[in-house]
Amino acid sequence: MICDPDYVTFSRNIFIPVSNVCRNSCKYCGFKRPVESKEAYLLGEEEIRHLFEMKMGATEALFTFGERSDEMPTFKRWLEAKGYSSMIEYLVHLSRMAIDHGLIPHTNIGVLSYDELKILKPYNASMGLMLESTAILDVHKDSPGKDPSARIRTIEDAGRLKIPFTTGLLIGIGESSDDRIESLNMIKELHERFGHIQEVILQPFTPKPNTPMSNHSSPSSEVFKKTVSIARDILPEKVHIQVPPNLVSPYELVKCGASDLGGISELTIDYINPESRWPSERELRTAMKGISLIERLPVYPLFIKKKWYGRFTAGLVKEYADDSGLRASG
Repeated sequence: MICDPDYVTFSRNIFIPVSNVCRNSCKYCGFKRPVESKEAYLLGEEEIRHLFEMKMGATEALFTFGERSDEMPTFKRWLEAKGYSSMIEYLVHLSRMAIDHGLIPHTNIGVLSYDELKILKPYNASMGLMLESTAILDVHKDSPGKDPSARIRTIEDAGRLKIPFTTGLLIGIGESSDDRIESLNMIKELHERFGHIQEVILQPFTPKPNTPMSNHSSPSSEVFKKTVSIARDILPEKVHIQVPPNLVSPYELVKCGASDLGGISELTIDYINPESRWPSERELRTAMKGISLIERLPVYPLFIKKKWYGRFTAGLVKEYADDSGLRASG
């Protein structure tokens, strides 16, 4: 399948890794640090406010941190010292701060309950959770939050709440090609039930030093291109396919069916893949070889039209969006 799109989209964001403490222990992860280690942290309000004040044209505040870190007594004490009883409570406060600084929150923090999603919805234009795979994989053996049924339940609950949602697959972590097809069909089914999936990220595994998978190889370019093509065949037309331009060469993947390049940050690195810098907008435009590059918001035009974004983000969405729902110029 060869696609010839008129344009691809991207967003400008600030990547905010609120904490690197997580209950999961995925064998490929180079981000997590044990709560007892000197490298573990929980960012404070002033550190995050400093990032907000340097937003450099960004419209999105991408909040990410380890899953269920507040289940750990040490981490709970860190939170309580800041005046908060849970990460959800702290995130609501940070989201309010982001909105006050002209940034639209998008949260991706792991498995959440229906009630937690409901609390966060008013402060987020969109939210996300990588499905990764519907398969039970060895890399997730010590990661309760990577149980596919738990992740599917969160995606379902987001649909029930009409939250514009991002999900995706991690390619090359031990899953088979049939597993990828099954995972894509699951996402298709969820979207057909609830109509809330705005984009599906296809992300290649990249080995990280000092992890159990440090000597494993990334998926080949042919495997990845085939996966993008299969995804475009399976997923509904209005569900966008996103590929990370700091991990892959995007042009060939756009020709295979990808339509979005994700959030690009001029201010912050990709803390999950710190060895892979974000390309500049100029570099991306060159890489697209004549295909137009258009900025969007963290919530896609379809869901702006439906007004599914959180009510406290409405003012910024209306301010930043043009009549088509993409980023207004100027």
